[in-house]
Formats: sequence, C-alpha cells, structure tokens
Amino acid sequence: MRAAALASRFSLVGLARAEALDAGPLRAWLDAGYAADMSWMGERMDERLDPRNVLPGAKTVVALAIGYRRSEDERSSIARYARGRDYHYAHRDRMKVLRKKMLAFAPGIETYACVDTGVAMEKVWAARSGLGWIGKNGMLINGAYGSWLTLSVMFLDREVDAYDEPGVDRCGACELCLRACPTKAFPTPGVVDARKCLAYQSIENEGVVPEGLRRAFRGRIFGCDVCQDVCPFNRANVDVPEGDARFAPRPLAARTPAEIAALPDEELSREAAGMALARQVPGGLRRNALYAIGAARDRDARPVVERLVEDDDVAVRDAAQWALSRIR
Repeated sequence: MRAAALASRFSLVGLARAEALDAGPLRAWLDAGYAADMSWMGERMDERLDPRNVLPGAKTVVALAIGYRRSEDERSSIARYARGRDYHYAHRDRMKVLRKKMLAFAPGIETYACVDTGVAMEKVWAARSGLGWIGKNGMLINGAYGSWLTLSVMFLDREVDAYDEPGVDRCGACELCLRACPTKAFPTPGVVDARKCLAYQSIENEGVVPEGLRRAFRGRIFGCDVCQDVCPFNRANVDVPEGDARFAPRPLAARTPAEIAALPDEELSREAAGMALARQVPGGLRRNALYAIGAARDRDARPVVERLVEDDDVAVRDAAQWALSRIR
C-alpha cells in the first residue's frame, strides 16, 4: 500500500483504522461560530465523523500528502499553494493511479477518495495516520516537510498489515504563529476563527470583507501564509524536495494587485485557468486586489481604482470606494 502510494507520486502516506472520530472538537468549533458562513461543515455529520458511514465496510483510511514547497523566494500576493496548478487536480490524478494499482493486487476493492470537497476530515486523518501533528496554527505539520503540504484521503474496505501511530505534537512552547497572525484569528492554540482569518475572507467569503480586516490584505490577495512563514519547521527545512514542476508559479502569481485589478474579465479568467484561485475570478480576486491596493495606499493604482468605483459587482465597488478613500 505504501509503496503503491509513493509510486503514484505522493510525498507522504499514512494508514489508520477506519473508526469514528471524536465529535467534540468539531461541534465546539461550530457552536462558537468559528465556521463563519461555511454551514456545510455542520452538515452530514455522521458521515464527516465516521468513514464507515461513507463507505460501508470501511476498514482503513489512507492519508496522502503532496509537498508544494519551492526553493526560490518568490514575491507574490498569492499563497504558495495556489501559485501554480490546482492541487485538487494533482491529488485526483494521483489517486486514480493509486486505485488502479490497488485493484491490480486486490481485485474488487471498494474505495472512497476525497480532496477536501467531500465529507472526509483530511487533516484529522493525516494526524491520526502519523503524517504529522496539528500545530497551534491549525495546520498539519510534518517534521520533514513542515506544513507545506496539501492533503487527501482514501477509504478502503480492506485491512492492511500494519497501521501507523498518530503524530506527536512537537510545537512545544513555541507561539510564533499565534503572535504573527495579522488579524489575531486564533482564539486558542490550534483553533482558527474563520471570521478573522484572511484565508477565509479572501477565498470563501464572496461578499464584503469587514472593514476592520481590510488593512491586513496588504501584500495578500488570495490566502495567507504568515502563520506558516514564521513556523520553525518551515524555516529550517531548506532541503525539502521541490514539488512537481506543474506546481511552479504561473504568470498570474507574479502580477501586482494593481495589475490584477486592471485585467479584463476574459484575460483574468484565462490566466487563472487551472489554478486554485480560478474559483475567485474575476470578481473576488479583483475585490481582494483592491483591498490590497487600499491597504498599501498605492497611489500609482489610483486610475484603475477610480474606474472600479462604479463597477457592477457590489463587493468590487465597495472595495474600490474604500481603496480610494485610503489613497486620498
């Protein structure tokens, strides 16, 4: 199983028994309102918390990870994971290969695969399968790869010869990530309040971002890497192998917020095709670019901002008006 996963070009693989997860942490997170408007996190709870309710007869959870760290120090307003090819495609392609390999030596095996668009709790299963531990920034951290990993899982209706032990927390007394967060989105270590998180606000929130959070968009228009950038496990691991060449940054990742705000819809959509940030094109990405312009008080971008204060998109129009007030 492990050899097949590695041969399918996954960076890491871990195995855990398919058992029910503790519902406490998820329910507490939802009850506190930390999910913001992601109501789907509270749906299908029986399936979300127990693989056997997704795949009848499930015996094993295979946790899979692909590293995406690159050695070059790229300057970009886009989070590292989203600068190249959409990781969803990479995981799905490789899981198809893995499933074919499993069928070859276990005909009739039943599987369920998920890359964070289904009901599986990938991060929890990755920690339970020994791929790492969930750090104080809420990210899965691996001793060798740091947190520069994208995750997926596969449920199997077969047992394997040996299962992995859960990852051991190695954060210790370090709180660099908690102190570095520009919006103080961690109410307690390991717990993220999506309402304050720039990753949520720049990707999941399709409306107007609360004004109190907009200044934190300086230099950021899609996602946020601050809590990862300061993590010792990320800063020290300079020898981590680079990801697939298809994860290399694409031209859009090098554009400034002003350039992105000025791109016509068709060109913006064309450049974002095949990238994770395509889901926010064109309105969401343009809105975020305007927040970044306003946060930086970029006076050179004034012409494009003035053009967008009458945009048809309510969120874009609001962002442009805010940016213009900052520039003035």
